[in-house]
Amino acid sequence: MKKLFKIVLTLGLVLTLFTACAQKPAAQEPAAQEPSETKEFPAIAKEDIKVGVIHIGNPADGSGYTYAHDQGIVGMQEAIGLEDSQIIRKNNVNDSDPTATETAILECIEEGCNIIFGTSWGYMDTMEALAAEYPDVIFSHGSGYKSNDANFNNYFGRIYQARYLTGIAAGLKTESNLIGYVAAMGQDNSEVTGGLDAFALGVYSVNPDAKVYVKVTNSWFSPEEETNAAKALLGEGCDVIAQHCDTPNPQLEAEKAGAFGIGYNSDMSKDAPKATLTSAVWNWAAYYTWAVENAVNGTWTGENYYGGMKEGLIAISPINESIVADGTIEAIESAEKSMLDGSFNVFDGVIETNDGSTVGEEGKTLDDATITGGINWYFKTVTVK
Repeated sequence: MKKLFKIVLTLGLVLTLFTACAQKPAAQEPAAQEPSETKEFPAIAKEDIKVGVIHIGNPADGSGYTYAHDQGIVGMQEAIGLEDSQIIRKNNVNDSDPTATETAILECIEEGCNIIFGTSWGYMDTMEALAAEYPDVIFSHGSGYKSNDANFNNYFGRIYQARYLTGIAAGLKTESNLIGYVAAMGQDNSEVTGGLDAFALGVYSVNPDAKVYVKVTNSWFSPEEETNAAKALLGEGCDVIAQHCDTPNPQLEAEKAGAFGIGYNSDMSKDAPKATLTSAVWNWAAYYTWAVENAVNGTWTGENYYGGMKEGLIAISPINESIVADGTIEAIESAEKSMLDGSFNVFDGVIETNDGSTVGEEGKTLDDATITGGINWYFKTVTVK
């Protein structure tokens, strides 16, 4: 990552940027898995590079998952200095439709793309198959677990770090001690569940009396279901609404109800300025720049990517100082500093689950394989509604 442009991680930096993937089997390897054998590609001259990106939604929506990824593509384009004609976008590609996915990818190849990013989980199998068919094209899949150590890799990050920090803001803000969480997938999905648990741990660190109620939509992108889930949680008495879903609808519903919220993917204070305390955000430009620079420099090896705050991939958006509770900024800064210097990891030690069992060991922290594929339990303060 020596070529990765530097991104200053401060709470005041605006990072408009994440993760709608689909359900991940618990037994799979993490995105951080080191390749056993790699193949280097010849350098592609900057003027010859052509980048394809397959989106599940439309970045023109201006918020949420696809917008966050596309802002990363924009950031990469600016950092490397590519022309608009060198970026090929395929929007609104249904990730549950292999034919639509294949068509979009083949169109990118026909238009000359030599590196293609698939941003949603459901693209994984189709990308794997086409990578074998087109070995001279680089295929890079957002999330997932498959790769071939050559022209097909996966990329994701430690979003749970930002989740924990946003949990601090929620835990200090709630007055009812009931916090809602709109989740795209249920307990068997480690990505969503791990993020929820990290959030709940953050809440617990400052407010052990608070409970987290989760409502599952079973969809990565369902504006109506996300709205309905937020309404239901508000009806349960939740006065802060967090989310792992694509749209800003939960934040909009929180604002309508006079409650507060925690956004995701991009800074959702622009959508609900009176409600959003902060958002867990992705700076996908960190990865996209790294990947395309490797292709240009001839240093692409097919290795998987799993970044975090240190790499500039993960952060929280600027804290809304006008509505957060007193002490929020100081508490978040302290926790963030401990994460960055390595003295604290979110899943440290023995953790109690909501079924009375425990996970983890004293003096140890959960490894990447467990975090990305083995968190199928809820923290003790979480209740499914």
